[in-house]
Amino acid sequence: MCYYGTWATYRNGDGQFNVDHINTDLCTHLIYTFVGINDQGTVISLDPWLDLPDNWGRDNFRKFNALKQYKPSLKTLLAVGGWNEGSAKYSRMAANPTLRQNFITSATNMVLTYGFDGFDLDWEYPNRRDTVYGKADIDNFTTLMKELRAEFDKHGLLLSAAVAAVGSVAVLSYDVPAFTQYVDFVNLMTYDMYGAWDSVTGHNAPLHKGLGDENVAKENVFTVDLAVEWWLQQGCPADKLVLGVPLYGRTFQLSNANNNGVRAPASGAGIAGTWTATSGFLGYNEFCLKLKTENWDVRYDHLAKVPYAVQGNNWVSYDDPASIAAKIQHALQYNIAGAMVWSIETDDFRGKCAGDFPLLRAVNEALGKYSGNNNPSPTTTTTPRPGDTTTISQPAVTTTTTTTTAAPSTSVCQQSGYNPNPLDCNSFYVCVVVGSGQFVAHLIYCPATLHWDQQNLLCNYAHMVQCSV
Repeated sequence: MCYYGTWATYRNGDGQFNVDHINTDLCTHLIYTFVGINDQGTVISLDPWLDLPDNWGRDNFRKFNALKQYKPSLKTLLAVGGWNEGSAKYSRMAANPTLRQNFITSATNMVLTYGFDGFDLDWEYPNRRDTVYGKADIDNFTTLMKELRAEFDKHGLLLSAAVAAVGSVAVLSYDVPAFTQYVDFVNLMTYDMYGAWDSVTGHNAPLHKGLGDENVAKENVFTVDLAVEWWLQQGCPADKLVLGVPLYGRTFQLSNANNNGVRAPASGAGIAGTWTATSGFLGYNEFCLKLKTENWDVRYDHLAKVPYAVQGNNWVSYDDPASIAAKIQHALQYNIAGAMVWSIETDDFRGKCAGDFPLLRAVNEALGKYSGNNNPSPTTTTTPRPGDTTTISQPAVTTTTTTTTAAPSTSVCQQSGYNPNPLDCNSFYVCVVVGSGQFVAHLIYCPATLHWDQQNLLCNYAHMVQCSV
């Protein structure tokens, strides 16, 4: 399962990640993040220009779901919540039957309208942070999931929840056996176990108890193995449990550059990335470039089974393909459902350090699912949809496609994704990478009176488009 942080579309340069950067061959499920709720409990877009077609928006909901044309088995989910949404609105909504119904109705309508296959609830967290109703959140969360399940079953929709991983924290938020009976997947956020909020360095996602904690009681450390065991012991069905894998690292500022091991004193958040621009956080795509171009002392915690790196006062915890494989292989012994990643836009998706998506490929290989192929050719001729049959305020693509043979990047395909047809204003190509410099080009026609608008990536009125063909 692959979470996609849509805000990456606003990053600069090589950090920018759009829907057409997604390699569908590497994910069984794609999760679009995030939508939110208003004070009435209604699910709303947090970025209408990006998500929706109205007012010449980018219509990413539909573009995201159009990826299923290239992999019919792909499932897409829409995620609501996230850290920035807080807990208060969700605490109020879950406690009130009317607001819960507003939430359920609007969630169902949004999912069905835009072609998602399911919904992911990422309430961070019941009975924590700025909660309004405290411990009542626990039962209210279960009630919400029960009522969502009842409605979703009418439409054959998937339901998942992203949950706190560490037992000592999760016990404050969830009645595990009660709510898990209503979901298809429990997405375990087994990361952010240590970070710049701590006074000492620590690993973002240690598999086991690591260096510096040898004499600390097992129950007093945060680790991936203990999180998985806790959820299973509490009654979460193994075939619903999904292990979270971070595609990013956590950074610290050392208090003393000479005291630089695991659990060394730290004075706060460390370096920020070029594209993510957040102190204490580095995407793997950012850090692998630093490792490639700068001098870092790369080390390995043989107990925790994860790497870390030191440069002067900078201390970075991160994951590499080997540490990811170790985590997944350990979790698979419990016969869990699989793995999810947070999040695909911080992997080395452009292949600047090695091949593209090295961490996501490592996940697939550890799960035994990687075939070595890139995006497959579509097995249907259904059209990817910048628009659809619902009422929208812009022209829509409603006609059929013709699949051509592989075309080199020097012809119609200048890039992966949408490309103009140099011979016809009324059509465009969707180009899918199939090898080094090679694409499969899918020719798609706009409705007869419309022209392809490459700037806005939609079929538009002819007078709105500059086309000299």
